Amino acid sequence: MNDPTRFELDARAREMLEEMGVRVWWPLPEVSTAAAATPAVAPVQPATDAPAAQQAPALSAPPVSSRASMARAAQSEAVAPVVSNAQTAGPVPQVSSLDWAALELAVQQCQACGLCHSRKHTVFGVGDEQAKWMVIGEAPGENEDLQGQPFVGQAGKLLDNMLRAIGLDRQATGPSGVYIANTLKCRPPGNRNPESHELDTCAPYLVRQVQLVKPQIIVAMGRFAVQSLLQTTEPIGKLRGRVHHFQGVPVVVTYHPAYLLRNPADKAKAWADLCLAVQTQQGLPAA
Repeated sequence: MNDPTRFELDARAREMLEEMGVRVWWPLPEVSTAAAATPAVAPVQPATDAPAAQQAPALSAPPVSSRASMARAAQSEAVAPVVSNAQTAGPVPQVSSLDWAALELAVQQCQACGLCHSRKHTVFGVGDEQAKWMVIGEAPGENEDLQGQPFVGQAGKLLDNMLRAIGLDRQATGPSGVYIANTLKCRPPGNRNPESHELDTCAPYLVRQVQLVKPQIIVAMGRFAVQSLLQTTEPIGKLRGRVHHFQGVPVVVTYHPAYLLRNPADKAKAWADLCLAVQTQQGLPAA
């Protein structure tokens, strides 16, 4: 091929990467002449973040209409209406008054975007529903889709170790409890990157989870979780080291455990992020 930065993976290699939890960007199929008239936009980087020094500048997502047309050409999926800004708009009325049981049922029955056609299970969330800590990840992967729980497999084991290092446990309640959820509740086919309309459509479910948990601190893991929550295109490397807010709750951002498995040198940065989250939560006024 003329471009040395592009390469092809055979089916076996791709399956092995997916089993390891490695998300690989895969080129979209050729679009029609009409779709090609849309201004070109650089491809989104893989779901797990590299440090800012190793990343290309973050780009705004292409218009929903353009992405939807490509998705329909590739998968013949219908696209639901989007929420323009989930952080300020909040949950849609049908979600905003739901309790835990009704919200989980709504997620299980959701058909608001095309991901409902390829999922095996929805991935709602797990942990203490009154926890002071909330961890928010990106989209479910293959293991999560099979088990219906967030952060399983090797990335999940690393997350559990990270949480235990600061005295938290997904199985615990009370001061050691934590609630874990994903930005998307369904796995994108082939572990591809989430699309903007999927994130926007699914956002009200996450907003309602935050409202029900009422956490004192949120740890956002991975570029798509971070950028969706904070409504920004800044890379994680530029957002680390300071406290942000979502729905009035302090947010500390860090790398996704799957990225850390491939880049263990950055575990020290992730530890610093967790320490910042601990300091922030401990410094809050007593409830």
